[in-house]
Amino acid sequence: MGRKTNMALTVGMASVTAWAASKVIAKPVPRKAKKALDFDNPVILAHRGGLLEAPENTLAAFTKSAELGVHGFAIDVRLTKDEEILVFHDEYLERTTDFNGKVSDFNLSELKKADAGHQFTNEYGEFTYRGKGEKLITLQELLDRFPHMFVSINIKESPETYEGSLIPSKLWRLIELLGVEDRVAITSPYGEQTDRFNLYAQDRIATGASYEEVKKSFAAFASQFGHLYNPRADLFRIPVKLGVFPLGGEGFISFLSKLNVHVYFVNVDDHDAMITLINAGAAGFITNSPSLAIKTIQEYIKE
Repeated sequence: MGRKTNMALTVGMASVTAWAASKVIAKPVPRKAKKALDFDNPVILAHRGGLLEAPENTLAAFTKSAELGVHGFAIDVRLTKDEEILVFHDEYLERTTDFNGKVSDFNLSELKKADAGHQFTNEYGEFTYRGKGEKLITLQELLDRFPHMFVSINIKESPETYEGSLIPSKLWRLIELLGVEDRVAITSPYGEQTDRFNLYAQDRIATGASYEEVKKSFAAFASQFGHLYNPRADLFRIPVKLGVFPLGGEGFISFLSKLNVHVYFVNVDDHDAMITLINAGAAGFITNSPSLAIKTIQEYIKE
């Protein structure tokens, strides 16, 4: 047996020994249970109120989906010029309203004059909500209006912006003021934002994984060292596939569930896809079409 072969065997044996030793020593720590995420059946959250069925981020959408029987809402928040927390997705206003410019360019009183139903069209291409008085709302208005709903709040502001530097603390103060700690979850594509928020919340509120945390968790699952992974979030809001990472498989969902991480899939608006993911262990869905999702879940429960 040659020298190179001996060396390869030695390295291989050392790797196996290191892996075996890590299995003995490492003890993954499941996330502490959060009351906000405690549901008996798969959860349906209306994405921005249910953006395929009514103008997103308006009372029309939230009210319609609440009447359908959703468990809550998945929303995005941004900060206005006068530092009010607005329920809004885009940085710019023109995609969904009759205003132009950034959210942060306007005070709340100015934004309240915008027609929030201006751009919405129904399945026939009709502007059914234009000029009907639909207004943008604040996070406080939403939480007050729907006191029994679970709300997943996604911080869209980058931590590098002025608005982004303020919103974690302002969000915490509002949640504490309203006493809604047990019915909200805080997420963000930026891990730094949830970290900043948690400086105030001290792990008392459910938090979601950033894009980087999702990729890190999948890499751990796909490797032989998944036992070394300790999650930093209670909730994963993920697509079925993220780039080259297939996230909708039963194995990955089970891997996270054992760590008490709740997996919610986004942009799943198909009956069969929902059933497949429920059978794989999905904890819930963030859907653009709440009527379809509610019907699917009701059928699944009856079976």
